[in-house]
Amino acid sequence: MLELDKIQYRVDDGNGPVEILKDVRFTVGDNKFTVITGPNGGGKSTIAKIIAGVARPTGGTIRFDGEDITDLDITGRARRGISYALQQPVRFKGIQVIDLLRIAAGRELSVAESCDQLSRVGLCARDYIYREVNASLSGGELKRIEIATVLARGTRLSVFDEPEAGIDLWSFQSLIRVFQMMREEIGQASILVISHQERILEIADEIIVVANGRIERQGPREEILPTLIGTASAVTGCDRLEGRRERA
Repeated sequence: MLELDKIQYRVDDGNGPVEILKDVRFTVGDNKFTVITGPNGGGKSTIAKIIAGVARPTGGTIRFDGEDITDLDITGRARRGISYALQQPVRFKGIQVIDLLRIAAGRELSVAESCDQLSRVGLCARDYIYREVNASLSGGELKRIEIATVLARGTRLSVFDEPEAGIDLWSFQSLIRVFQMMREEIGQASILVISHQERILEIADEIIVVANGRIERQGPREEILPTLIGTASAVTGCDRLEGRRERA
């Protein structure tokens, strides 16, 4: 179980401190598919980075399976069982897909095991296993390879920051199928996705709405999703100033 308690995050924009997150509190339970949504610039990606250890909160506590991990860096949290998938996956010139899967798994995966992971995310293994993770791959291909590395790790909590960003419609449809598969096979692990997309919200167990650095509401999909349908501007609207601050 992941618990965020009174999380705050401030940055200095050159004119003094700016509050990005204000008293953020929520829990991600075991065996749950949770989606965080809300207006652009509201603090969603900052929350993902703080959970992963990429950014450090300026106040509050983070607990994972009962352990206080607030002061752990990204490596320490990875060792505890937290995976983090970026909005824009990194390209690695000279590294093949099979190498990336083996690094993620932390062991010498066989070719058959590596092919199985790629097949689970809808990629034809023989076409990809020895491809370099470089500019020859599309955004959608990179996304699915990144998800395959998360599956290969088999961590207790997988965090995906706007996985739909920068991919085409066909790749997005494939992404939904992958998340549905992960949802069905989740076991005792948990998935946390930052997303605006209704189709991703539709397969969530829990939805958390974030706006202006605060938790607006949280609850089961059946309770929260109807309040969001038909109010797309509330979910996807963009405050440019807050967007710049969140990226800071």
